[in-house]
Amino acid sequence: MARSTTRPVVKLRSMAGTGVTYTTRKNRLNDPDRMVLRKYDPVAGAHALFREER
Repeated sequence: MARSTTRPVVKLRSMAGTGVTYTTRKNRLNDPDRMVLRKYDPVAGAHALFREER
């Protein structure tokens, strides 16, 4: 079964400037803007904001 374009794979990059990334899927219909999540940054050793990259 083919993947739909409604839930694309997005890359989340740390806003702390460490270069750490996470990948996830998001629903474009519910969240049309860039996603910002608070996740753990292992390089910084603390939680940081991760912003969607295009």
